[in-house]
Amino acid sequence: MTRLDAEADNARLDGARHDYAGLDPDTVLAAVETLGRYSDGRLLALNSYENRVYQVGMEDAEPVIAKFYRPGRWSDAQILEEHAFSFELADQDIPVVAPLVFDGRSLFEHAGYRFTLFPRRGGRPPELDDPDHLEQLGRFFGRMHTIGAARPFTHRPALDIDSFGAEPSQFLLDNEWLPRATEASYRAIVAELLAAIRGRYADARKIERLRLHGDAHPGNVLWRDDAPHFVDLDDARTGPAIQDLWMFLSGDRPYRTARLADLLAGYTEFREFEPRELHLVEALRALRMINYAAWIARRWDDPAFPLAFPWFNTARYWDDHILELKEQLSALDEPPLVWD
Repeated sequence: MTRLDAEADNARLDGARHDYAGLDPDTVLAAVETLGRYSDGRLLALNSYENRVYQVGMEDAEPVIAKFYRPGRWSDAQILEEHAFSFELADQDIPVVAPLVFDGRSLFEHAGYRFTLFPRRGGRPPELDDPDHLEQLGRFFGRMHTIGAARPFTHRPALDIDSFGAEPSQFLLDNEWLPRATEASYRAIVAELLAAIRGRYADARKIERLRLHGDAHPGNVLWRDDAPHFVDLDDARTGPAIQDLWMFLSGDRPYRTARLADLLAGYTEFREFEPRELHLVEALRALRMINYAAWIARRWDDPAFPLAFPWFNTARYWDDHILELKEQLSALDEPPLVWD
């Protein structure tokens, strides 16, 4: 039996409620005004689930973006390390949208919520059919990774098999999120997937880990002024360089191969790329799929999640999810993409 309505159990399972109930419009506006920025009262909630993000209209100034961090997810040190990485990239003319700074600070608190302000930046998604767009993306990722490799993160986590695969899947099983009829199938396919993923990591052998954007997908790139602008480093972490590239590769194998060549044509102008990392493309895709289901389950006590994902945790959802995992296992059996 699933847990669509087990609010108390979900809160217990996640260790603490992630409650934004106190973050009403007046609280958002008051938080911004603690920094000496006065709002004209206009407030627009933006599309974000992990955190709460608002466009706030300002008196006699451009609107700002106010991001309120999910309670309990990151420590102050981890958030500030993300900010420091953004500033480091921006100082080297990497077009990231970095936090605004007030009196030397970028992280603030009001009414129990930690928040940061960003400048508003508009733009459109990159055109992934356009080789020029992909080459430009590759150039900036090459530069970003050169900076990211200069020193490690101290506080932010790594992307690894345990934290993105073994632990999330075990969370779902231990806490009975799956219907009993599908639990055995899920357990079996995840075991096969994790074994295949470890095999692909073994094929890649020892690879460099560096500071990454971490969640580099087309939705986190804004195209404006004929160049990409990178937003939302909330998932910045340590991992292989290919993590920031593989989400721009989709379609059939010839199409993915061509797009990979476009990306790496730009990337290698600034940084060498290790072809062994191509063994990890489908492994990283599989880890993201496993982790995504657990992410929604962990957040189910947040009222925004049942509204945004009404199909989640139904028998049909888990049947489809298991089928997708089986298809991904087949993808892991295929040879890696080739870059000439």
